[in-house]
Amino acid sequence: MDRRNFAFDHVNFLLLAVCMAIVVIGFLLMAGPGSTETVYNPDIFSARRIKVAPVVCLVGFVGMVYAVLRKPKDAVSDEIAEVKVKKEAAGE
Repeated sequence: MDRRNFAFDHVNFLLLAVCMAIVVIGFLLMAGPGSTETVYNPDIFSARRIKVAPVVCLVGFVGMVYAVLRKPKDAVSDEIAEVKVKKEAAGE
């Protein structure tokens, strides 16, 4: 199969993997002991769990959106070449 038929290139897959790892790190930062009915644990309201971890997850998810929407460089150059051929064929 020709490489130009793929929507993603290796950079897209690498970005997706890195961003997925960032999201997993964010969820791990949110994890920790919880409170029970008998014991209150104030750690559930720590800055790491309610501020840092959600921001880390958000950065990972935004990065994933970019990785999915990113167009491979060779596809861009192929489109430019096609436009040039069409202009030449039209006599412009």
